[in-house]
Amino acid sequence: METMKYEEAVHELEAIVAKMEQGELDVDTMAEQLKKAQELIKLCKKKLKHTDDEIQKLLTEQ
Repeated sequence: METMKYEEAVHELEAIVAKMEQGELDVDTMAEQLKKAQELIKLCKKKLKHTDDEIQKLLTEQ
């Protein structure tokens, strides 16, 4: 999952949310998808933090 791009992770999260909103998931699948969603959220936060750190670094070097 670490190699997944930010946009791919967001797309997967949107798909999970859509399935939940439409009631397409049974209880067992929902628990599994929630766990996956948590991992995707962590990944997105990590990528955003890394990008922010890189931008801040570039701004302070000038």
